[in-house]
Parts: sequence; C-alpha cells; structure tokens
Amino acid sequence: MTNLVIDIGNSFTKTAFFDNTELLESEVHDTFTISTAKQLLDKHAVDGAIMSSVKSFDSDATSVLQDKCFFIELNHQTPVPVKNLYQSPETLGMDRLAGVTGASAFFPGKNVLVVDAGTCITFDIVTDKKEYLGGSISPGLNMRFKALNNFTGKLPFLDITNIDYLWGKTTEESVLAGVINGTLAETDEIINSYHRLFPELIVVFCGGDMFFFDKKLKNKIFAFEKIVLYGLNEILKHNVQLHKNKKKAI
Repeated sequence: MTNLVIDIGNSFTKTAFFDNTELLESEVHDTFTISTAKQLLDKHAVDGAIMSSVKSFDSDATSVLQDKCFFIELNHQTPVPVKNLYQSPETLGMDRLAGVTGASAFFPGKNVLVVDAGTCITFDIVTDKKEYLGGSISPGLNMRFKALNNFTGKLPFLDITNIDYLWGKTTEESVLAGVINGTLAETDEIINSYHRLFPELIVVFCGGDMFFFDKKLKNKIFAFEKIVLYGLNEILKHNVQLHKNKKKAI
C-alpha cells in the first residue's frame, strides 16, 4: 500500500511517499497546487493520501486527490492513534499533532518531547501512555531577528549565524549574541524542566532550523527531520484501518 502525505507549512510544502512505514521518497515544494497534486499522483499508484495545512491552499488540489484515492484532510475531528488531551483541539496546529503522533510511533512506550524549530519554536510532549498533553509556542530565530528590526529604529535585520562569543563588541554582534545565545539558553532550560517531570525523556528535533540547534545544546537530542511526515503517515494508516473495520461491520 502506497501512501502520500502532504504537509503544507508556513514557508514550504513537504510531501512524501510511504510503503506502509517505509519512507520511499520526499520532496519540498514552494507551493501546493492542482498541478503539484497531479505530478505526485503520476509518480506512484497511490492508495491513500493525507494533507495537513497551517494556511490556505488550492482547494482544487484536494478534489484531484479525492478522486484518485482514500483521502483525509487532517483536522481536529480526525481520529488519531494518540489520546489528544489538548483542551482546545480546534486551535491546535495539525503539524504539532502529527509530530507527536510520529514520535509516539517511533519511540513506543517512551516519554517524548518534540521540538519543531521553524517559523516558530514549538515544544510538544507525548507520554509513554500515548497521551498528548500539550506544549508551548515561541518565536523562531528569524522571527526574533525580524522583530528587533521592525520594532526599533536602528537595529539591523540579520541572518542566522554561528557565533562563539557571549557578548558582542558591535551592534550586529550584540544582536546575534542576544538572539542566538538567548534562544539556545531558553531551549536548554525548557528541556531541563521537562526532564525533571518525565523520566527517561527522549527529545526529538525537527523543523527548518533543526540543524542549527544540533550539537549547540547541552542536552542530548535526536535530529529527526521528517517526524511530522512519519506522523501523518501513522494517522493515515490509522484511518484506513478504521475505514476497513467499518466496512467489515456493515
């Protein structure tokens, strides 16, 4: 069974094909349109597809998918293989839910903290009992640089840069020291707080800025770039099985 998963994020769209749990291939797209959907369907004979989006997209693309296979547009009412204890599920970003679903499947019986370092930095905790408890959202690195530039009169907009100093000797160095060191210290301390609450915690990093954090944090982390895609595949598999069970019961 070949599954197609589609993750429409704030900056890019990521797609992947799975054969059961095996990742066959993945791609990154600037946008997701009806043309993109047709190109993907031409690559493989797709049995099922799932789409998660944090922004608006070409609705005609979903029609193409619905015509070709079992299709799910992930929302807060979609059944998932973890217990979602978030108190406002209708406001929860589906990428966050997919991330913890993937983490729970990949590390069964473990407490897992999923950190997505992208446009925003999100922390989400799923327990060894497959319970999603919730998490936190803070500005990502680029957003912090943009805020300093937008809300002040003279501070420059800077790109993410590796630094090896605690304080800056110029304004540019001072902005870099503040944003980079501050974000790393904040992230380490949040992870420490979760470690104090959850024994044998596994910390998984994903997102566009994932590799910037790798080896800079004091805490041990697993870099898992495609954890959201794996999670979407797990949700799709779960719903396919529910659909099959429902048909058998009729």
